[in-house]
Formats: sequence, structure tokens, C-alpha cells
Amino acid sequence: MSESGRWEVEDLALRARRASSFGAEAAAYDEHRPDYPIAGVRWAVEPLGTTDIRALDLAAGTGKLTGVLLTAGLRVTAVEPDEAMRAILHHHYPDVTALPGTAESIPLPSNSIDAILVGQALHWFNLPRAFPEMARVLRPGGVLAAFWNEPDMTVEWVAELHRLTRSNASFPPATQNGLPTHPLFTPFEQADFPHTHRRTADSLTATIGTHSHTLVIPPEARTTLLTRLSTYLHTRPETATGEFDMPLRTTVIRAVVRDDSLVEGDVEGGGIGEGLAGEG
Repeated sequence: MSESGRWEVEDLALRARRASSFGAEAAAYDEHRPDYPIAGVRWAVEPLGTTDIRALDLAAGTGKLTGVLLTAGLRVTAVEPDEAMRAILHHHYPDVTALPGTAESIPLPSNSIDAILVGQALHWFNLPRAFPEMARVLRPGGVLAAFWNEPDMTVEWVAELHRLTRSNASFPPATQNGLPTHPLFTPFEQADFPHTHRRTADSLTATIGTHSHTLVIPPEARTTLLTRLSTYLHTRPETATGEFDMPLRTTVIRAVVRDDSLVEGDVEGGGIGEGLAGEG
């Protein structure tokens, strides 16, 4: 990855395997993944200065972000490449147009969208191709925003859980903290929002079982990892009995598409690493 990513990722084959691992577990993903804080959505679209917003939920999955966008009053179109995940989204939100497509090939006209919002997926995009395509779809002054739910590492038991969660398919530790850059967009801004996910020891283990680094490892290794996590959660006083709130921090970044006349020179900008992605 480029200098602006948090992590340098050299194993692109593993990255591709992880990115395409979710469809087979679409039902579990839908059941166990968290949504996003509505305060983060409102901050993301704040530069538009209006509440009448045509929004694209890009790489929409099963609709975890879609529902929050609708609650915030946005008019939503969804684009998702995986058929199984798209079917679940349609089941939840039958009035939302859900189209097959990718960030590198968005099936929408130019200048047709006010805001593109991406939940837990920007790090999977081929950004040198995706940035120009997203800029094409956005109207002048439109917003691109991306969201990541991450464990709140300031909480001791959460930090230890995160340590135990790592697998052979986990990406290496973050070495840089930069944001993505591209000349078609203004510099990205970042904000963090507190969030929680209501879980039990068993359902939090199931949530981690939907993370891509646990989906691509051999079955025996997956069983060992999830058993280790379940044992830990069942022995911690914070999580051993009944329901609890899993502490999360939601990172949101936003940028505004530039006027074409202001863009000069090379349009191949920097990427973003998987540091913001956690183990998603």
C-alpha cells in the first residue's frame, strides 16, 4: 500500500481472498455484525448543507449501513457485488434499489449522487480505479465518506480479546496512520464516534466468526480460534453472564469531490491500508 495507508499490505492474494469471503456467510454476517452510529452519518454528510440527499451505499453488504442512512432521512440506492448479501438487503429494505456492481464499476449515471457512503469496505477497493469512478458518480461538491467499526482498545478486556482474535490470516500491525489521498477529492477529514453492540459471549464469538481473517483459515484453525475466544469471554466477569454492550469506536472519514477544473496532474492517489479496517 502507499504511504497514506496505516498498514503496508504486500500479500495481495490474501487480501483478495479475505475481501471475497463474506458471501458464503451472508446470513451470519447479517445476524451478527453491528450497525453504525447515526451521529457518524450526520457528520459525514454535513458538508452538503442539506437534508435532501441522494445517497449511494457502496459495497452495501446486507444493509448494515443502509438502515442507518434511511433513519437519517437519506434517499438511498445500494450497490453490492455479492448476490447472497444483496438478497438479504432487499429482504430488509424492499423499497431500496439494490444493484449489482463494484466500486470500480458503479452502475449509475455521472453526477447522479450527492453522497457515497461506504461501511467497512473502502480498504477492499482498488482505489486507483475506484476513486475516479466514485468521483464520476458524485455531483460537483458531493461527499465521499467511509465508516469502520473497531473495538474500543482503551477497554482492558476488549484489548485482550483483540489480541486473542488474531489469526495467521490477520494483516500485520499498523505502521502508519495516514488517510487516503487523491487529487479528485479534497483532503480527507476524520472523526471518531462511540458505539456499542449488544452481545453475549456466544454471539460476540459468532460476530468474530464473520470477520474475514477467520473465514479464510483452515476449518481446524478456525475452530481452535473461536473456541479460544469463547473460553475467554465465558470467563471474563464483564462478559460471562447474559448480555453486555461490546464497546466500539466508529471511525468516519469524509472528503468532497473537487471541481474537474481544479484537478491537475497525476490522478493516481494514495491508498488506505487495513489499519482502519480492523479484522473486518
